[in-house]
Amino acid sequence: MTDMTLEARGLRKRYGGNVAVDGLSFRVEPGKVTGFVGPNGAGKSTTLRMMLGLDRPDAGQALIGGRPYAELAEPLATVGALLDCESLHPGRRARDHLRWLAHYSGLPVRRADVVLDLVGLTSAARKRAGGFSLGMRQRLGIAAALLGDPPVLILDEPVNGLDPEGIQWIRGFLKSLASQGRTVLVSSHLMSELQDTADHLVVIGRGRLLADTDVGELLDEASGGRITLRTTQRAEAMTVLAGDDVAVAVTGADTLTVAGLSSEDIVARLGAHGVAFSELARHRATLEEAYMELTGSVGEFTAGAEAVR
Repeated sequence: MTDMTLEARGLRKRYGGNVAVDGLSFRVEPGKVTGFVGPNGAGKSTTLRMMLGLDRPDAGQALIGGRPYAELAEPLATVGALLDCESLHPGRRARDHLRWLAHYSGLPVRRADVVLDLVGLTSAARKRAGGFSLGMRQRLGIAAALLGDPPVLILDEPVNGLDPEGIQWIRGFLKSLASQGRTVLVSSHLMSELQDTADHLVVIGRGRLLADTDVGELLDEASGGRITLRTTQRAEAMTVLAGDDVAVAVTGADTLTVAGLSSEDIVARLGAHGVAFSELARHRATLEEAYMELTGSVGEFTAGAEAVR
């Protein structure tokens, strides 16, 4: 499959007095699932629209395989996109919707049945879209994105509305697409889903790049040498462990994370004061924790967090 890297080069977009995207640059490589995340108002949707030629950047370039979307010879056979699953005509049957899109785009109409099967909607092919659940509309939107068998996929919130079975399906589906050498960019606000799916992460805030990193490396950095402690004497443990160079944070009814002390120091302090504990382990940050550390100061609405020192 041809190398079809997505690239943002110094993208900038202003709406009136608001700068939605401000000098944004990043690359999305083939063969990986890349998560594209940021707080509300970060500029994600604007960036995706510029990638797809729906909005013109005030400065910079959005390139697909080295070309702007408008210069692609066969756009739908190059890029498949899901931006809004609500744009379906409610009276049109699922198969007819896909066949119409294929015909209009110069694609083989037989692809309609192929992609319906890929997304698990064969049994609903003759049903009208107006009767579909949100999860079924999402699947139909993904089917439409796959009509041209494109090497590049840009999906905005594809997990939205899916039931647990659907979420499990799309995790494996996105990974399988990337394993075929396709370029897969997924915008999402569900960090827990990207942790199980994404290989790489692009994080933006207020239109600027905050991180462009391997997911594993980001989690290692966010873990920060912290220790997870499980104890039924949480208050006593917090008092014993607190200090000028130590941060202790509550993470559950009977769990704490401790930064600034080694496991040996924690055991020694708790033992000296008779504080019992049942578990002591190296803390492994979740993608949500890492994301919150990156974006905590750039969200539209932020709240303070407390730690005992």
